[in-house]
Amino acid sequence: MVDYLAIIKERGSGALDQKMGIEILEASPERLVARMPVEGNTQPIGLLHGGANVVLAESLGSIGTQLHAGPDKRIVGVDINATHHRSATSGFVTGVATPVSLGRTLCCYQIEITDDQGKRTCTARITCLILADR
Repeated sequence: MVDYLAIIKERGSGALDQKMGIEILEASPERLVARMPVEGNTQPIGLLHGGANVVLAESLGSIGTQLHAGPDKRIVGVDINATHHRSATSGFVTGVATPVSLGRTLCCYQIEITDDQGKRTCTARITCLILADR
């Protein structure tokens, strides 16, 4: 069994994920879970910024696609959308990404983001393109 979380921790996270405080909690091509603090990622009025949700969603979908494609492939996001259902003002939000489709050249993930009370705050979908070998 592959320890995908160990692979991610060894590779390290990107600068934006670090700035946002994103922490990967569970990882495989079939399911990824991460959390992100609301504090530090808010609009001026104290609500979690919608763009922060999109960063969390894109990170999860991109990581999932990379795990599916393998370390020798390059991947890029080609489409992302997000519907914001409610705001979060404190604590953490948790994103759970599950694949809609895992193909040879395209992967699509749905990401459900919830607050600390388990209420859905955002639903996102990302499509990533798997490019040629590095």
